[in-house]
Amino acid sequence: MLVPVTVLDIIDIVLVAFIFYQLYRIIKGTAAFSIFIAVFLIYISWLIVRALNMELISSLLGQVIGVGVIALIIVFQQEVRRFLLVIGNRYIQNSRFSFRRLFRSSKDESVAPLITEEIVKAVESMAGKKIGALIVIGRQSRLGVYADSGKLLNALVSAELLESIFFKNTPLHDGAVLIEDNLILAAACPLPVTEQFALPLNFGMRHRAAIGLSEQTDAMVIVVSEETGHISLVDAGVLRQNLKPATLRNILLSEKVW
Repeated sequence: MLVPVTVLDIIDIVLVAFIFYQLYRIIKGTAAFSIFIAVFLIYISWLIVRALNMELISSLLGQVIGVGVIALIIVFQQEVRRFLLVIGNRYIQNSRFSFRRLFRSSKDESVAPLITEEIVKAVESMAGKKIGALIVIGRQSRLGVYADSGKLLNALVSAELLESIFFKNTPLHDGAVLIEDNLILAAACPLPVTEQFALPLNFGMRHRAAIGLSEQTDAMVIVVSEETGHISLVDAGVLRQNLKPATLRNILLSEKVW
């Protein structure tokens, strides 16, 4: 006997698949992934024994699953928070309307190439000298909460200032520079570190902090490796490595972060 499949059934399947795919992207490479697999196997086992009318074990697994829902919320609280942040940030990025765009002055677009050029110039210079750097470029998500732990500057973006901040003998070289609303908001800012453990061994604290912040905000993060001088860019938890200055320039201009 054929079971009729409606359009709503197809939509239901697609939505469930989308949710599971997003969860997989968020928890892959973390300890939570192993826990999720174990919980999924227990749930599949419960469905099988219930279909076979094995009352005793079905009742036991049912109790475990019933209590497990509350336990999962506690265990996966960070992952749930990250999931909601990802969904919210993507909506903000894709939305055509926002208060910041409504009140943004027309001159912002004219200074975008100038700011981009200053950043690329500084990054290229620091990469050639193997000076480690961590530069955060804010979009819609506000960076004030991270600036509070650093040194507030509210300075114009210039290659000379960026290079002087990350110079090894300066007190501001540790931490990240936050750029927001076309200004250097703060320097020496600590960033949240990603919880992913399946990362290349050559990733230092700068790369992990860059991924961590991009998982929690919609900001783009530029990393200059102190060991290799390679330039990397992190966006939405995805890291692109060994970028050329020209490639970085094109990305910053095409993404319209200003």
